[in-house]
Amino acid sequence: MRFGFWMPVFGGWLRNVPDEGMRADWTYARDLTLAAERQGWDLTLIAELNLNDIKGIDAPALDAWSTAAALAAVTSTLELMVAVRPNFHHPALFAKQAANIDAIAGGRLSLNVVSSWWADEARQYGLQFDQHDDRYARTAEWLAVVDGLWSQARFSHAGRFYQLDNAICEPKPVARPRPRIYAGGESEAAKALIARDCDSFVMHGDAPDVIAQKIADMRARRTALGLPPMTFGMAGYAIVRDTEAEAQAELERITTLTGAPPAGYDNFDQWLAGTQLEREMQIREYSVSNRGLRAGLVGTPETVLARIADYEAAGLDLLLLQLSPQAEEMARFADRVIAPWRSAEQRR
Repeated sequence: MRFGFWMPVFGGWLRNVPDEGMRADWTYARDLTLAAERQGWDLTLIAELNLNDIKGIDAPALDAWSTAAALAAVTSTLELMVAVRPNFHHPALFAKQAANIDAIAGGRLSLNVVSSWWADEARQYGLQFDQHDDRYARTAEWLAVVDGLWSQARFSHAGRFYQLDNAICEPKPVARPRPRIYAGGESEAAKALIARDCDSFVMHGDAPDVIAQKIADMRARRTALGLPPMTFGMAGYAIVRDTEAEAQAELERITTLTGAPPAGYDNFDQWLAGTQLEREMQIREYSVSNRGLRAGLVGTPETVLARIADYEAAGLDLLLLQLSPQAEEMARFADRVIAPWRSAEQRR
């Protein structure tokens, strides 16, 4: 099992807690990431949104790709998984930019390809926002262009969305055969694209038996296509305490909504309307993004370690965790969960 953390580019992950004690600024991101390397974390996921969908659209949100470039220069071991939305990036220009960041990082860059869901953000920035299946058609063509530029000396393309004429992208990425491509989605269009064009499938938080079913489905799709096995990741929110009572008290604190809905609620409602997720979401689901609490990573170190073992048995390779306040909770999780897990792995 590999352990990754979400970079707090939005100043936190809790919609019901206005101030989580972590700033959306470069200094906090840099210090957090350098500490994560010392603590033994494997990866950071840097989300890409120009507007803040957690704390409200007027709140600060770090740019993903300039943050990634800066982190590439000051880190040495962490994989940098950076989200990218095809309708916000021309693929030829992106391929050049990402190859350069991968070189700075010494081959540690990976992509989390996201087919955009936030129509209002695209409208504000004057960008095209495609309907659901068209978004995946764009993503497929976008990936083909990026891969062609990374793998061929000159690359031409005449497609529905993009046209290139004998384009050059040099230098190529350091990572071979290319930076790893992660993606997630629950529609048939999403799963078909991911099985065919990506290296890793990432999921929202859910119970181990549900995750096992999703992994089995994607493995079958890859086999049918004659492609090599892919890896699997899942988002989750973690609370680790010395006692179950302490963990449940923290869970109650972060999921209790009092008064009017917070600033991010309208954005959440639009995201829900734009996917195939169930409409009836409880406050507990809303309070933490990406269904993080469904993962059940709440309790004593022993409880959380047992839960992680269940996910590993289901076929999961990577946990992508949100924690709050992040610096303090990441240090606790590394000491009480990651270190014992690695020690147990060495004894196997």
